[in-house]
Amino acid sequence: MENFQPKETREWGSREAGSREQGAEGKEVIFNSPPCTQQRASLPLLPNPPYPIPKTQLLLYLVPIIGFFPSLWTLYRGQGSREQLAISRLSITLALTWLLGYLLLATGAATSDFLTLRLFILNSFLTSGYFLVSVWLILRLMQGKSGRLPGFSTLAERVLGKYLS
Repeated sequence: MENFQPKETREWGSREAGSREQGAEGKEVIFNSPPCTQQRASLPLLPNPPYPIPKTQLLLYLVPIIGFFPSLWTLYRGQGSREQLAISRLSITLALTWLLGYLLLATGAATSDFLTLRLFILNSFLTSGYFLVSVWLILRLMQGKSGRLPGFSTLAERVLGKYLS
């Protein structure tokens, strides 16, 4: 606990902290701190070295419906790598597109007498497509390939990049 004592009472060997002595060349030397006896760990040259993003986190973003929430949280905080933000934008765009289409088709099926069955079938195709695209993107990420969709990724960057990043 002697490191936390006031400077006036702290002693290091024969010198007091903050004491002044004459050096070999006649220059005044000020001792403000004790000599370090511990080994210091070598620090990397970069202030924030790039760490690989865990794939499980990226895969979680692409889980249908459930991945919407961690993706939204990542974009809301604005912290994350470029790849995390891109996958989050894509996940949110896919989920919102599916939800909008699902609600519109369900509303149309509920209000229409003639097109009810056709709209429900189309709704099931839309839901199946959303799930299959999500699984396909998850498999692509597991293989180490890009997690981009040509139309949706650019839409996500244009729309969500403006408001959430």
